[in-house]
Amino acid sequence: MSTTTDTDVRNVIIIGSGPAGLTAAIYAARANLEPLMFEGEPSSTSDQPGGQLMLTTDVENFPGFPDGIMGPDLMQNFRAQAERFGTEFITEKVTSIDFSERPFRVEVRGTEYRADSIIISTGARSIWLGLEAEERLVGHGVSSCATCDGFFFRDQHIVVVGGGDSAIEEATFLTKFAAKVTIVHRRDELRASKIMQDRAFANPKIEFLWNHTVVDLLGTEKLEGAIVRDVNTGETSTLDVTGLFVAIGHKPNTDLFSDVLDMDATGYLVTRGGSTATNIEGVFACGDVQDHTYRQAITAAGSGCMAAIDAERWLEANVHTAASATTA
Repeated sequence: MSTTTDTDVRNVIIIGSGPAGLTAAIYAARANLEPLMFEGEPSSTSDQPGGQLMLTTDVENFPGFPDGIMGPDLMQNFRAQAERFGTEFITEKVTSIDFSERPFRVEVRGTEYRADSIIISTGARSIWLGLEAEERLVGHGVSSCATCDGFFFRDQHIVVVGGGDSAIEEATFLTKFAAKVTIVHRRDELRASKIMQDRAFANPKIEFLWNHTVVDLLGTEKLEGAIVRDVNTGETSTLDVTGLFVAIGHKPNTDLFSDVLDMDATGYLVTRGGSTATNIEGVFACGDVQDHTYRQAITAAGSGCMAAIDAERWLEANVHTAASATTA
């Protein structure tokens, strides 16, 4: 397939949207960098425009919205603000990159775009159970973020699926609101650290259902129950729950950057301490694609601001100054 090249060399290309990418776009646009953003594909679960908040109903912990706001509405506000200051959007998914020399190259469906700097904000996706009902019930009783959604399950019976530190942390947090939390784990022992296990075993609100997996979810407009199967006997039973939190891990959307950018053992991009800079000069990363600790909209937005400022300063020192000297 032949490739056409966009004639412009941009100051900055932003790959991925969500709170991090859109905040980076706002700051970059206000700095007159005229950013070009590839915001993803509407049909993609991992790279959809707006990121994970597009799957969230009520957002009550983002500052500035005392009555809360719907996740898609919040992301639309982010996007409108970035567009107002001059961000150019292309609603496509980047198919390949070439960071071997500057200007950097980004290819999308046979068209090549070039830029002097890159901001990566492709995020991370929750690993789900793979049930057909999950997609229908996400935001309607099914979640992957206790910090985001736990408040909505006050005095209810909640299931947490998983057995690692994340699952135990989610379950412990949810006991602040829930009447009871049942941890469903496919093994007969937890993978979580000893101190996390001790806390969970000592918590009177937490119960364990060992050697079970969730095989189906009940409800059409909201979660009404979970069907679980005993992995040893194959017998199924129904848990009368109104909330289910999947805590079996996250996967950063970094496949595009394999063997190009430094990553940790779990695939998250590595940035230099105190900045958003990657191992390639002029390439920056922000949001959940490089943050496996907090994974909140507000921290992602903050790192998006950092990435835009880092890119602006880097361009000024390495590109714009050189260009001025050349034309002087």
